[in-house]
Amino acid sequence: MNQRPNPRVLLRLLGLLRPYRMRLALAGLALLMASGSVLLLGNGLRLIIDRGFLDADAQALAQTLAFMLVVVAVLAFASALRYYQVTWIGERLAADLRQRVFDHLLTLEPSFFESASDGRAAGEIASRLTADTSVLQSLFGSSVSLALRNLVMLVGAVVLMLVTQPWLSAMVLIGIPATLLPIVWYGRRVRRLSRTSQDRVAELGRYAEEALSGIKTLQAFTHEAVDKSHYGQRVEQAFGSAVERTQQRAWLTGVAMLVVFTAVGLMLWQGGQAVLNGTMSAGELSAFIFYAVLAAGAIATLAEVAGDVQRAAGAAERLLELIDTQPAIQSPVNPQALPNPLRGEITLENVTFTYPGRETPALNGFDLHIKPGERVAVVGPSGAGKSTLLALLLRFYDPSQGRITLDDRDVRTLDLAALRNAMGLVAQEPVLFSGSVAENLRYGDAEADIERLRTAAQDASALDFIDALPQGFDTPLGPGGVQLSGGQRQRLAIARALLKNPAVLLLDEATSALDAESERLVQQALDRLMVGRTSIVIAHRLATVIAADRLLVLDGGKLVAAGTHAELLTTSALYRHLAALQFGGETL
Repeated sequence: MNQRPNPRVLLRLLGLLRPYRMRLALAGLALLMASGSVLLLGNGLRLIIDRGFLDADAQALAQTLAFMLVVVAVLAFASALRYYQVTWIGERLAADLRQRVFDHLLTLEPSFFESASDGRAAGEIASRLTADTSVLQSLFGSSVSLALRNLVMLVGAVVLMLVTQPWLSAMVLIGIPATLLPIVWYGRRVRRLSRTSQDRVAELGRYAEEALSGIKTLQAFTHEAVDKSHYGQRVEQAFGSAVERTQQRAWLTGVAMLVVFTAVGLMLWQGGQAVLNGTMSAGELSAFIFYAVLAAGAIATLAEVAGDVQRAAGAAERLLELIDTQPAIQSPVNPQALPNPLRGEITLENVTFTYPGRETPALNGFDLHIKPGERVAVVGPSGAGKSTLLALLLRFYDPSQGRITLDDRDVRTLDLAALRNAMGLVAQEPVLFSGSVAENLRYGDAEADIERLRTAAQDASALDFIDALPQGFDTPLGPGGVQLSGGQRQRLAIARALLKNPAVLLLDEATSALDAESERLVQQALDRLMVGRTSIVIAHRLATVIAADRLLVLDGGKLVAAGTHAELLTTSALYRHLAALQFGGETL
């Protein structure tokens, strides 16, 4: 995360501005008009002093003042136009960049977001989407405009200084290269420190999100004091990085201004001597001072903007790092088509899979064949590989060895969307999203009308409690559905799967959070749903799956036994042990 920044990183973002070429051209025209107007004011100042005041010519004074008023009006209009255009461009760039990064993130496999050690936790990535894009918005919406305006004025002021008084200009120009050296040296340090500071701020967001999302557990274990201390340490680390970055920026700006204005002071002394000797008019000196101050101010602003550019380069790197990440799980270029209708035949051949960062395989040499329409239950101790089986079927991961087929098509040859559309998942810990009940259910079918929603909710024994909510199906659930009980969330997840009407049903302990009555009702709904579909049911409570066509017993990532409930009681010691724990002596 702290590798040396790429000096060309910001240039890559210019491609996002290509659709807005007309606005860029208009902003550039306004910038030139504003800068030219400021430079014209110096010539007006010379005319006021030489022809108006020193020549005591009232008419010349009035004409010059009128000319300057017109110039100021042009300056005001051009400045307003430039400000609006560049601010719009900056906001548009930030919006486009956020959308592009978010769209790309949704194509990445779940394991990418599980690599917290690489700074990929969801909270840290969310910080990149907000804080880092805001830094870039500020750069392109303000700092770049300032830099270009001051660069134009610097060039214009230097040219006019040379025209006005060539020998005196040399004193000012000597200060320019002397200023560039600290800008380059300090700029590199600011850029490196900016990235470190942004990483620390992102870590703050990640830690806070983790603590707040688990607030019930945190408070139940009275862990508040420890988390306050840990968060405080991270706050101080972020503050320390920000202070160090600010110190370098302060030095950068201060040194640049000191060098430039020292040159201006020497120039004033020399110019004053020239006026006293009669080799230069007071108006020329005033105009020259005006241009010199413009040049000095432009360099000082450029030095300050250089710090913004370095900071933005660090933010750009973090965002482009996300965009450049290629998903490990992708649809093939020319995917195979699934048969229609889909039969739902599933085969795993010698499948081995190890989670990233672990050494022990979650599945090892796993073979399985599930016939179309078969209802299969998967049982076994924790860590046996039951949930891993479902994750591989959905292609959240790819096996390191072996292959998985759906209707004789290797899942790696199928379009990801087509594969996942063929499967309906009800997870052990159902995930709901901010939004209404109806919006959450429509994850199963975005086009479902209210009647279909009610039917699915009824089949999942969820209709009664939904109708009892303040706004029924339009009731906002809050983040993660926190206002609902575990059983209610589970029933909504089942209704969501019902709406999808999948060919293959994947149930990961789908009734675990239900009370006895709701479990009976939902089990009846699931029994109806599983008729004619291939169904894989993970269960810890054997009572819910003893009627399955076949039970699979997993242990240590291997399939150790398969058969009906009655067969396994006589052939599998592990299954007998599990049954004895749950049923006591009733089944033995």
